Amino acid sequence: LQQQAEHTCRQLLRTQEEHQQLLQAAMEQAEGLEQSLRNAEALLAERAAELRDAQAQLSRNKLLMEELRGENRRFAMALQAAELKQKSMEEKNQLLEEQASALKQLIGKITPASLSG
Repeated sequence: LQQQAEHTCRQLLRTQEEHQQLLQAAMEQAEGLEQSLRNAEALLAERAAELRDAQAQLSRNKLLMEELRGENRRFAMALQAAELKQKSMEEKNQLLEEQASALKQLIGKITPASLSG
């Protein structure tokens, strides 16, 4: 009975040591998982900050594009006005050239007549 009790006691000690080792391994694994979770949370927070920065930059870019579109419309209107003014000036210039040519012809006709008279 004594031997059986000692054998049972040794088995119980071995089982207790195995359980202690399993518990230690489980605790180490839990600590590793907690560290992995902290790392993942830190990475997620970093990525979230990057996404917020990218979204803010995107919003700024959209505003800038709207400003540029407005400025482009104003330049297009100014260019159109300038082209119309240039066309008007060309037409006036053509008219003046025609008038100058007519005056030259008239002067050409008047000058010989005044020299002969």
